[in-house]
Amino acid sequence: MASIDSKVDLWTIPLVALNITVRKKLGLYLNPKNAVAEDWRTVAEKMGFSYLEITNFENSKNPTHEILKNWQAQRSEASVGKLLSILTEAERTDVVEDLSAMIDDDVRKYIEFMAKKEDPPIQVPEVDSCVPRTPETLGLTVRDDPDGIPEKFDAFICYCQSDFPFVHEMIRELEQTEYKLKLCVFDRDVLPGSCVWTITSELIEKRCKRMVAVVSDEYLESDACDFQTKFALSLCPGARSKRLIPVIYKPMSKSFPSILRFLTVCDFTRPCTQSWFWLRLARALSLP
Repeated sequence: MASIDSKVDLWTIPLVALNITVRKKLGLYLNPKNAVAEDWRTVAEKMGFSYLEITNFENSKNPTHEILKNWQAQRSEASVGKLLSILTEAERTDVVEDLSAMIDDDVRKYIEFMAKKEDPPIQVPEVDSCVPRTPETLGLTVRDDPDGIPEKFDAFICYCQSDFPFVHEMIRELEQTEYKLKLCVFDRDVLPGSCVWTITSELIEKRCKRMVAVVSDEYLESDACDFQTKFALSLCPGARSKRLIPVIYKPMSKSFPSILRFLTVCDFTRPCTQSWFWLRLARALSLP
């Protein structure tokens, strides 16, 4: 890992910094049973999983993904540095070397993201009763008045393009009915031309009371959804403010993300609860 800044202590970088692409590549290396190299079982053992847990992981289509997900959720020591140490101990330096550049990139993005969160607000020369704004956030949405108060929303909708038909249904059920909620739908409401990460961060933190995550197999593959979800969770540690609401609208072939498992889910796939699905969601979004 020579290409990473030597000042960066990888043991302090949580495993959550590694995106889906790196995790997939790890699976390609570690999932196959290899006669001449250690596989995911050795890695799981060094992570501290029991024999019974490892036996159960064998039933998964992607055991490497499962051990990373469970390690991240259950062990406080789960970090990028610890993972690399385990791979080295397991004599899988081939994996470390091949993924070095990708891990470098993920670590840098994570550090930049965290630094941006900690940056002090920029002081604007003119002080008024509006929310403080920097130039790139003056006009984000189609209804924004650059000289007035920024447009506010009841919820930011986190979704991927393949789930857009359900987002349309959500608009009909929550905006165009008696609920009269105001949703922030990126493809409809956001003006083009600015940095996506800057826009979504501003909208989620400053403009929207809550965020609805439309969870699907495609959602799990989306870097944008991953960023938005982690950013929203960072604003409400332990879900104390009920800021993030996961929604499932179709069956999933992949495991529900462990990072959301401690949150109450709004599940549209259960016929017995569909009749009050929209009412529950609307009430949750209407809370102060």
